[in-house]
Amino acid sequence: MIPKEIFFTRGVGRDRTELQSFEAALRDAGIAQCNLVSVSSIFPAGCKTLTRKKGIEKLTAGEITHCVLARSNTNEPSRRCCAGIGLAVPASGDHYGYISEFHGHGKTQKQVANMVEDMAATMLATILGIEFDPDKAYDERKEIYRMSGKIVRSQAEVQVAEAHDDDLWTTVLAAAVFIPPR
Repeated sequence: MIPKEIFFTRGVGRDRTELQSFEAALRDAGIAQCNLVSVSSIFPAGCKTLTRKKGIEKLTAGEITHCVLARSNTNEPSRRCCAGIGLAVPASGDHYGYISEFHGHGKTQKQVANMVEDMAATMLATILGIEFDPDKAYDERKEIYRMSGKIVRSQAEVQVAEAHDDDLWTTVLAAAVFIPPR
């Protein structure tokens, strides 16, 4: 089974219980109706990226749906939780790409976006033989990746939220959702 389509989504949920806040985040992301199975980080060669709306429309309630999922939660007042998914796609349509995920606390949306995009692009760069200095800032390496002509695009999907002071659980998630082959 090799998926031919994928979409990216994110969500945030709040509730008095941890499980219900996760359910609310899944609903906000539009994927609560699926039985999600977490998979690792490979973006299949030739896979087409859909918009969130088109991707959700292709899902069937109850189906087993594979995804790369990042999720974080807290009920600590004023604590920021964050989740992000990164993608790096090779220029060659015959080669696979990489998806990365991060979940944690305290980071900003921009910090998480840069981190997950960097992780995905760096993993892809290492298997494509792109030479770079891992100690350089991501912005510098990103330019090297692009100039090599071997990485065509990278992107990030991130959700960050701060917990309320009213003892509610806050859950954030970001996901790369594979459309099951029909």
